[in-house]
Amino acid sequence: MTTRVLAAGDLFVRNELLIDALRAEAPGDLAFSEVTLPWPVEPFGRVAEVDEASGTEEQLIEALRGAEVCVTQMAPLTRRILEASPDLRLFGISRGGPVNANLEAATEHGVAVCFAPGRNAGATAEHTLGLILAAVRRIPQTHVDLMAGQWRGDYYRYDDVGIEIHGSTAGLVGCGAVGRRVARALAALGARVLVHDPYLDDLGDLSGIAELVPLDELLARAQIVSLHARATPQTTGMIGAAQIAAMPPGSIIVNCARGSLLDYEAVCDAAESGHLFAAAFDVFPEEPIPAGSRLLTTPNIIVTPHLAGASKQTAANAARILAADVGRHLRGEALLHCANPEVLEAARPARP
Repeated sequence: MTTRVLAAGDLFVRNELLIDALRAEAPGDLAFSEVTLPWPVEPFGRVAEVDEASGTEEQLIEALRGAEVCVTQMAPLTRRILEASPDLRLFGISRGGPVNANLEAATEHGVAVCFAPGRNAGATAEHTLGLILAAVRRIPQTHVDLMAGQWRGDYYRYDDVGIEIHGSTAGLVGCGAVGRRVARALAALGARVLVHDPYLDDLGDLSGIAELVPLDELLARAQIVSLHARATPQTTGMIGAAQIAAMPPGSIIVNCARGSLLDYEAVCDAAESGHLFAAAFDVFPEEPIPAGSRLLTTPNIIVTPHLAGASKQTAANAARILAADVGRHLRGEALLHCANPEVLEAARPARP
């Protein structure tokens, strides 16, 4: 039997990537329809009750008519969309977490939601390392000065130079797919690596490479602090003025995870006072950064526009991970990355 699939791609995880991956992974006769969402040219935002989505409820309701499966990165899955889509059984989100889906409503409607953890781990780890290097060696500032005709040899003064990664202590707050890669990279460059992650009892394959410590110890010892925790009620605001004050003078802080983890006003205060040598961020509490934000004017703060995960490999990985779970769904197998596994117990039997 034919399975109707909606590919709701965007300008990063494109429909052709999703469709090619599905044809390679999923069995049977698939009939595709397509809609292209405007992200990232248009920033994502809140759609009804879900966050970080692109497109509208009306657009998805129309596109999902008769579809059993939807694969997307940014399309919203709201209660209203679910109520208007009785044929839908699987909603696949090609992101590290299903933030744009109402999981409670999906479960009530018997719709399984899968996602793609680790899809951008390599890209984000590399971007994190790039921001660390940019911060400790003043690369963006000296580039801008030189392009403006200023040869800033004065940055060679002892009080103005940064540290080397080799021989420094680096602390990672969170040690999932991204954090583990950053730990290995920093260790390879000669850093002593500390890790704080309340979900870990041991470091597994990082044993001998990193040391698992409490957060207060990590902050007191690390000259380089990089955030890799997920956004949860428990992690919101976990690094504030007191935690920054506990860091060694002249240290740096980097965040390529989630803007909600960190008090950015406290960072600006610490950078202005000189307590922090530098800071570097790819994520922010409000995106795009509003005009007039202190992040845009405080010296020694480096910012990039939430593109740490932007690589061709990330887009391909996202489509491949999602397609593998669609294949499992069609074969009647358990999903590997299901956000609401309780719905599977009552799911319809797979088609032969």
